[in-house]
Amino acid sequence: MRLFLVLVGLSIAAVSHAHDAPSGWTYPNSCCSNFDCRHVSFTAISERPQGYIINSTGEVLPYSDRRVRISPDGEYHWCSTAGDDRGRTICLFVPPRMN
Repeated sequence: MRLFLVLVGLSIAAVSHAHDAPSGWTYPNSCCSNFDCRHVSFTAISERPQGYIINSTGEVLPYSDRRVRISPDGEYHWCSTAGDDRGRTICLFVPPRMN
């Protein structure tokens, strides 16, 4: 019974942190369903005059798109449907732009 309670406790703890980025900030619930968001490298996203390009899908997000958000840790984080590398973008967290 103790082992069962320990395992349940660990499961609850894992779920409570499922929205956390690796650097410790929390992904908004509107962007994530426990697995949709993840840190991506600077090479996964391109900036072009028309906006941000998700390189794996070719999807274009204009700079003014409401799904584009400033990243609290200055890194790229991509939230896609079902966390799929070919999925549609739910949210894209980007480093602050230097103008």
